[in-house]
Amino acid sequence: MNSLDWAVLIGYFGVMIAIGVWSHKRVDNVSDFFTAGGKMPWWLSGISHHMSGYSAVMFTGYAGIAYQYGVTSYVTWSFPIAIGIAIGARLFAGRLNRLRSRLGVASPLEYLKTRYNLPTQQALAWSGVLLKIVDVGAKWAAIATLLSVFTGISLNQGILITGVITGVYCTVGGLWADALTELGQFVIQLLAGIAMLVTVMGELGGFSSLWTVWDRLPDSHTQPTVGPYTLTFLLAYLFIKTFEYSGGMWNQAQRFMATRSAQQAKRSARLSAALWFIWPAVLFFPMWVAPLLVRPQKPDASDSYALLTERLLPHGLLGLVIVGFFSHTMAMCSSDANAISAVFTRDIAPALSAKARDWSHRAGLLAARLSTVAFLGLSMAIATQVNSPTFKDIITVVIKWVAGLVGPISIPFLLGMLRTFRKSGPTAALGSWAAGLFAFWLTNYGLSGIQLQIQIVSPVATSLILFILLGFVRPEDTEERDAVLDRINSGDDEGAGAAVLGALPEQGGGVEGVSGGVSLGDASEGVQGGRG
Repeated sequence: MNSLDWAVLIGYFGVMIAIGVWSHKRVDNVSDFFTAGGKMPWWLSGISHHMSGYSAVMFTGYAGIAYQYGVTSYVTWSFPIAIGIAIGARLFAGRLNRLRSRLGVASPLEYLKTRYNLPTQQALAWSGVLLKIVDVGAKWAAIATLLSVFTGISLNQGILITGVITGVYCTVGGLWADALTELGQFVIQLLAGIAMLVTVMGELGGFSSLWTVWDRLPDSHTQPTVGPYTLTFLLAYLFIKTFEYSGGMWNQAQRFMATRSAQQAKRSARLSAALWFIWPAVLFFPMWVAPLLVRPQKPDASDSYALLTERLLPHGLLGLVIVGFFSHTMAMCSSDANAISAVFTRDIAPALSAKARDWSHRAGLLAARLSTVAFLGLSMAIATQVNSPTFKDIITVVIKWVAGLVGPISIPFLLGMLRTFRKSGPTAALGSWAAGLFAFWLTNYGLSGIQLQIQIVSPVATSLILFILLGFVRPEDTEERDAVLDRINSGDDEGAGAAVLGALPEQGGGVEGVSGGVSLGDASEGVQGGRG
């Protein structure tokens, strides 16, 4: 990097902070901070959903997979994510929006207290928070790894720089700042990705290299599934990512909650799915052909894309691509921080302290911002240990830990919104959660020689089977729980969500009316539409 590249990078950081300061003016309460007050346009929500779904791990861990195995990096990663989001657009996006517009909640997990009970809500909240600290820690380590390749600074210095910048804009501006910076980051990545694609094609013979270069690469590069990434792995990944990207990861759920109506939430999901089909293929092509251009220094080839950009791009464009690396990671980490802050402020803190249930507007916002800072600090501390024997490496954390643990957390949350599973109550939720966590430990640490696809699918499969089975064996449907499901499942209410925006509670369980919240009887007065 030279002075021009540094200028591009510093300018980008400055713009991100400026957006956060501007967004600060749009945040008057916790609803604005966590769900943009239900006023986010569907197209902005869709782009934000897409950008918050992947990070610099794509340019490190997945770049290594692309270098070694070719197109399987797309077939077994972004393609199943696109399919999963498309499924979620039909099943979950509209219902997640109604959590806010019908029940008056600001955190994805607030409704669980009434849908199940307080212990279930707290179990999912605490385990999800701990998982995301590890997950985001891996993301910080990924971007710091790239920064060290380009600048020579240490891993810890890179973690500190990116973490502090992200913390400034997402803490002051909330979800509005996240979404607007993600829009800017999408534009930057669009320019950077196309520049890299055009440069690589020029190096390999022009536009025709898109179809003529493959005979110069290993035969396995064109196989959709190869190595450890088998058809079984693909199906397992599709199964998991349907839950994860449809709202099982709470930052994704927030994007759907932030739109004005259920219909707009569905449009948002469909846009994100389309982007996942198209855009990763553009980014992956330079990684697929990288064996013809560079020789990585790391055994897993995770530095191949960074070396490729250093070799091919002129200064200025190099800085733009580096900014693209940062944009993905900062998008994901800031959105995760906002989601975790929502869960802590709205779900965990009120269960721990009576004072938290009576926080004023000002106190609630302060708690939201302080918890955001605390989460970022903890995840940065974890990032410094990501290469320790416990976590091994970046891609292990992302694939194994996140894919393995998201199922036990997300299945009671997402399936709990569907009438089909109305008989699955607290016993099913807690039982499936605990069994899924045990399955993760058993296949990853208790037994040896377990295949990767078994390691990642066994927790979610165990949770799903037990959630359904216990619902039949011990049905726990009640009038109160059925009332929650009726609110979430009835009607498409285009434009009706605005009817309850003014009634959103500032603190405490929105679905139960704690501290001035909205009760199930009046949360959606006048907004019942036709049957959806």
